[in-house]
Amino acid sequence: MSQYMTRQRKALLDYLSAHADETFCAREIAAALADVSASAVYRNLAALEAEGKLRRVERSGARETAYQYVGADACKGCLHLKCKKCNRTFHMDAAGAEALLGVVERAEGFAVDKADTVLYGVCELCQDD
Repeated sequence: MSQYMTRQRKALLDYLSAHADETFCAREIAAALADVSASAVYRNLAALEAEGKLRRVERSGARETAYQYVGADACKGCLHLKCKKCNRTFHMDAAGAEALLGVVERAEGFAVDKADTVLYGVCELCQDD
């Protein structure tokens, strides 16, 4: 169930949706949103995760929990690709995702949940570095 849209919640959602291809820990979000209290950031992150609008993301070598906004329409039903160098997240082409998941389903008899799957690797830009 959605919560009441407070000014702080709106500021947080606006920030997360503007940076949907990135991951942030609560501390980073609180620092970026000077007019939102840290306690409001933590409270709203927990609520947004419970609502399915945020995904917890593992960051290599980091201890803090990171989050990615997946509440945007563009994210629904997408397979995500996560770069281990720059931490950006990309939407996999729908046709490519369906082909890949079709192979897994046929070969293994396993239906993958696209909404909850992230493939890790190195993006094209970081491969050139």
